[in-house]
Amino acid sequence: MSKLGALFLFFISVAGISCNTAAPVSISNRPASINDRPTTNIVETPSKPIGEMTWTNDAGEVQKLSDLKGKAVILDFWATNCPPCREEIPHLNSLLTKYGSEKLAIYGLHVGDATDKAEIPNFITQTKLDYPIGYPEKALTSFVFASTDAIPQTLVIDRNGQIVKKVVGFSDRIKLDLDLAVDTAVTAN
Repeated sequence: MSKLGALFLFFISVAGISCNTAAPVSISNRPASINDRPTTNIVETPSKPIGEMTWTNDAGEVQKLSDLKGKAVILDFWATNCPPCREEIPHLNSLLTKYGSEKLAIYGLHVGDATDKAEIPNFITQTKLDYPIGYPEKALTSFVFASTDAIPQTLVIDRNGQIVKKVVGFSDRIKLDLDLAVDTAVTAN
């Protein structure tokens, strides 16, 4: 193979890799996110029971995870300036359509800064987000972001309030992991 041909193949492979991932995003001044790194083993110990963790909904009401017992729950931590967060929303919408709100509750929990918060109305319109949003309490964000501050981070919780899976980022592989985790969560006894 000629040097030109080898160089061409190298550039094609690099272009293919870079097109499959979204730009990194961070919610702090630390290094940013990934798009394809599922995290399946949660080793962090929460500061209080998971069921007691809360978020404030868009109407200003405090909601507690234990209030949703009997339903599978997805808690999706995002910000408007996060490309993988945008990519994930249509899939989360489709999961809600597939299982229905009687079996599955999804909450998009915003973790961006005040400037990012001002963009939420446009973000919801652009992404056609079909589930409620909220703002997580410190105990919940400390637990979820204990190992990395990359977003999106998504927790799948079964009908009994047990965490089935935590994923960081969004990709085709993570989409399949989410599908399996949600199916497990919805059918848990």
